[in-house]
Amino acid sequence: MIIIHNYFAAISLTIVAMIAWGSWANTQKIAEKNWRFELYYWDKVIGIVLMSLIGAFTIGSLGHEGRSFLADISQANTQSIFQAMLGGLLWNAGNLLLVAAIATAGISVAFPIGGGIAWIVGIMFNYMVILMDDKVPSEKPLLLWIGVAVIIIAIFLNGKAYRGLSKVKQKPSLRGIMLSVIGGLFIAFFYGFVAKSLDGQFVSGGTGNLTPSTAIIFFTMGVIICTVLFFLFIMKPFKVGVPGTFKEYFGGGVKNHTAGILGGMIWCTGMVTSFMAVGAANPAIAYALSNAAPVVAVLWGLFVWKEFKGAPKGTNGLLTGMFLLYLVGLVLITASNA
Repeated sequence: MIIIHNYFAAISLTIVAMIAWGSWANTQKIAEKNWRFELYYWDKVIGIVLMSLIGAFTIGSLGHEGRSFLADISQANTQSIFQAMLGGLLWNAGNLLLVAAIATAGISVAFPIGGGIAWIVGIMFNYMVILMDDKVPSEKPLLLWIGVAVIIIAIFLNGKAYRGLSKVKQKPSLRGIMLSVIGGLFIAFFYGFVAKSLDGQFVSGGTGNLTPSTAIIFFTMGVIICTVLFFLFIMKPFKVGVPGTFKEYFGGGVKNHTAGILGGMIWCTGMVTSFMAVGAANPAIAYALSNAAPVVAVLWGLFVWKEFKGAPKGTNGLLTGMFLLYLVGLVLITASNA
């Protein structure tokens, strides 16, 4: 397996993860307007499976350190497998709700709210995971928490900008925001459970016996199980869409299926690079930087999809302030362990 030892190389990988996690949702926009998110999601899961396998047989099998993927999976214990799969279940439950929120409220709204909540709560959870292992989550914790506070303010500015937009466009803001909030709370805990499944020699806070690439494979199994359960039993009570039929899915055309698979592969690229970085950067820092994806999503929504076109005066100022605060927060978080 390939192991990253240099802190700044790890930071570079978390930036790749941030871009991937902030960009995959564009593929949902690329799909045709009549292609519902429920149908899109099946293709996204296929893309995640494909990229997790590519990662396992390349990054997880090359190099001269650690264990190769096949050697590692043969010695995986039940507890580690369960923790990685639970991470997949939690992430997927939240992500399904986030995708529904994107379909309802738009990429530049759902991502900063849902992703922001997942980001804040997730940092706290991963910080505690490292402390419980008697390790140091950050060399300069004051900088870390100031960075977190700055990004909380940025999320608040985005919410304020959206409230002004919803008054003009009369979008169903409450439903989109609620889906984003619930989805964010689910997502917040996934990273810590996957990190716990890892071998302690590869990551601070790891109590399992998996390498990152193997953990991602079991994470993906959790994603598949959650997707099936969600579409069979949960969608109707939550009123988040209508499960599609096989006829609808297979009649989707090349464009729609390609968009979904590409979206899954882009997202899983972020997962692979983030967990390549988790050893040198530790889970709290790697999670904090990788999950700053909302700022990337807002840029897509603002400049490419024009989701704030027609917004009232002052909205651009709020969004500019949000973007600058995100950047300041990211710099502070990076410096907190440099």
